[in-house]
Amino acid sequence: MRIALVSPLYEAVPPRLYGGTERVVAHLADALVQAGHQVTLFASAEADTLATLAPMRDQAIRLDPAPLKSDMAAHLAMLDEVRRRADDFDILHFHIDLLHFPFFQDTPWRTLTTLHGRLDLKDLSDAYACWPQFPLASISDSQRRPLPSANWAGTVYHGLPTSLYRFSAQPRGYLAFLGRISPEKRLDRAIAIAKRVGLPLKVAAKVDAVDRAYFHDEIEPLLDDPLIEYVGEISDAQKSEFLGGALALLFPIDWPEPFGLVMIEAMACGTPVIAWNCGSVPEVLEEGITGRIVDSIDRAAYAVDDVLRLDRARIRARFEQRFSAAGMANRYAELYWRVLEQGGTRIRLTA
Repeated sequence: MRIALVSPLYEAVPPRLYGGTERVVAHLADALVQAGHQVTLFASAEADTLATLAPMRDQAIRLDPAPLKSDMAAHLAMLDEVRRRADDFDILHFHIDLLHFPFFQDTPWRTLTTLHGRLDLKDLSDAYACWPQFPLASISDSQRRPLPSANWAGTVYHGLPTSLYRFSAQPRGYLAFLGRISPEKRLDRAIAIAKRVGLPLKVAAKVDAVDRAYFHDEIEPLLDDPLIEYVGEISDAQKSEFLGGALALLFPIDWPEPFGLVMIEAMACGTPVIAWNCGSVPEVLEEGITGRIVDSIDRAAYAVDDVLRLDRARIRARFEQRFSAAGMANRYAELYWRVLEQGGTRIRLTA
């Protein structure tokens, strides 16, 4: 099948440091190529991919040092190019929310749109109601709840290459927090848990511009403790050591997390996860197998001892069974066929 993958331009594919959607697109592109499909990736020029790259910007937006730049202009220019080349592909798979809908409303049956973010924002339901003809993919069933009547084609969980992260049978005696420092990610809870149980906490996280005041006012004072080590953003190459060395990953979120990629990154290293019962967490974690699902700092503190008894090899095995990139690619390929068949399209096999 001839597949176009359209990525956001905010981060490289895969991201150099923090980044979720572009990381998933990178793994999906490679896995689809390895499955025998012809894949063209529309992304920024520094993408590292097995697919044919269609470079849409010289550099991803977030780390571009240019003082003035327009993310809207960059994405609209990319959509114009995708539109110009649309007939080169059997299906167009978009990962940019609903930005492309006005461009492709004459051929929605040749598209699939994966939604990567939260869907409980005020304006979204009206917007999706304007274009009900576009088939959508969710990244968890819980993500769909704010838009139950949308045109859902299926749910596909994120996946990672099984060779990307190393399994670690022996942790090194600390707890880990990985991701982004923001009010909904609740690093303050992770710090409280670490202090409650008397274990070191290593924090590998970025701070977006919008969250700098929160970081300065609420989080920085909590870092002044010998148990807490703030290491900043880390790359994929550093995650095996960081996550594999942890006794557990703390994921104390306070929002309807659509998926939570860091949970399966930890599982790939054999590291159990202690997570709040929010959003997709009950779909991703298996209680008592890959981690514990909690609803308070007290329960999280008790859970630390529990997860130390979990079988790290079994955690790694469950990751391979449920969250591999190859499995993700196969499920998307099934969705592509379903969307095309429902649209009454006859496509020409080219791979």
